[in-house]
Amino acid sequence: MTLAKWDPVRNLVSLQERMNRLFEDSMKSPEDPMDRGAWSPPVDIYETEKDIVVSAELPGIDQKDVDVEVREGVLTIKGERRFMKDVKEESYHRVERSYGRFSRVFALPKNVETEKVSAHYDKGVLEVRLPKSAKSQAHTVKIETNEK
Repeated sequence: MTLAKWDPVRNLVSLQERMNRLFEDSMKSPEDPMDRGAWSPPVDIYETEKDIVVSAELPGIDQKDVDVEVREGVLTIKGERRFMKDVKEESYHRVERSYGRFSRVFALPKNVETEKVSAHYDKGVLEVRLPKSAKSQAHTVKIETNEK
């Protein structure tokens, strides 16, 4: 992890998304499985020598229903898990999986080369690779001495 100066404005986008979800959920009927409200897919974020990687679990979601966007230092992953229409609603005994739209928003560190971001989707897992600039990658520093 990198050390970053604390910025109270940095997480406002994420807070706004959470508040929007809260208000949307309060307006929806919990009885209607077609309209269960917003949900958030779980993500793992880790760092390699060259990349920051965001890996999101999106089981049962078609790749065409997922969008990845990088704009002004913010990564947004959004999409929709559609309710299966081939089963009649009245046939369900329990609906525990979340359906509907989702959105995850992440502030990016300044050392990410946003024009080189790539995304790969396989078996319900979305992997977004955020390359670090060459200047910010670790390198070995030779220690010099004053001895002759």
